[in-house]
Amino acid sequence: QVQLRESGGGLVQAGGSLRLSCAASGRTFATYAMGWFRQAPGKEREFVATFYWNNHNTYYADSVKGRFTISSDKAKNTVYLQMNSLKSEDTAVYYCTRSGRSFTGNYRSPTDYDDWGQGARVTVSS
Repeated sequence: QVQLRESGGGLVQAGGSLRLSCAASGRTFATYAMGWFRQAPGKEREFVATFYWNNHNTYYADSVKGRFTISSDKAKNTVYLQMNSLKSEDTAVYYCTRSGRSFTGNYRSPTDYDDWGQGARVTVSS
């Protein structure tokens, strides 16, 4: 299987920026999508952004559109999440994820993915 390691979390003031990184190792030869979800205490894990490995299409949750950008360095099996104009409601643990399966769906659900990182905590102070 694949191991995912997030980095770059931390504390930032509202309006500030932060970049998360996720490096994948192991059996990464059949990646179809990588993405980011986040989970705040007491809440369900929610979709943030996804990157389609083959066509490089990107999709975002409405709550982060225009502020977050997902990108990748495919040679390094790494995906990034650039977070700008951060708000207090962005505070959560951010999880990197990878799908090794081809779906007819849209990779917006946690069930569309196979591997998960340990999470990177992001705290945005007001």
